Amino acid sequence: MSDHYFSDTPTGPEHRRTVHARIWDDELELISANGVFSGDRLDLGTSVLMRESPIPEGALRLLDLGCGYGPIAMALALACPEATVDAVDVNDRALSLCRDNATGLGVADRVRVRRPEEVDPDQRYEEIWSNPPIRIGKEALHELLLTWLARLAPAGVARLVVGRNLGADSLQRWLIDQGHRTERMASAKGFRVLTVHAE
Repeated sequence: MSDHYFSDTPTGPEHRRTVHARIWDDELELISANGVFSGDRLDLGTSVLMRESPIPEGALRLLDLGCGYGPIAMALALACPEATVDAVDVNDRALSLCRDNATGLGVADRVRVRRPEEVDPDQRYEEIWSNPPIRIGKEALHELLLTWLARLAPAGVARLVVGRNLGADSLQRWLIDQGHRTERMASAKGFRVLTVHAE
């Protein structure tokens, strides 16, 4: 069976490479590898999410859910020097790359790279950012989102990017049905950017 980016431990040998990405005003040079999500370049969905979303202001605790090798977490940490970012993933290779990227960019003191079970369940976030793993299946995705959206601070917001052809509109309706005010903030290149408010 081939590995997926949501596998805990990719089995193939690791081949590292450099990915260049411009997010907001920063030119990022990131280490990536095979066996992680979009290991060859900044994926289009994440690019749309970051381009269409404002830099957080005044938020002190941020979450990158499904961080991969860390482009969102790194951009947030660099743009928000007062913030701490939890970077969460199940893929051990991605977590190792994310740690190395945080060290390389000088933000390792503010980017906490964790597996989901290592995060304090009482931790609350002003903002959650995610290009969620749609391909894990609808049931698992719904469980994932309900678990983490419950960790939004009372006035918190989640920013999600989802492909239109991967069910973005039905996901928006489902989130509203769960009690989360959910708005489509942008639509570009086949992706929807959704803002999801705490219950």
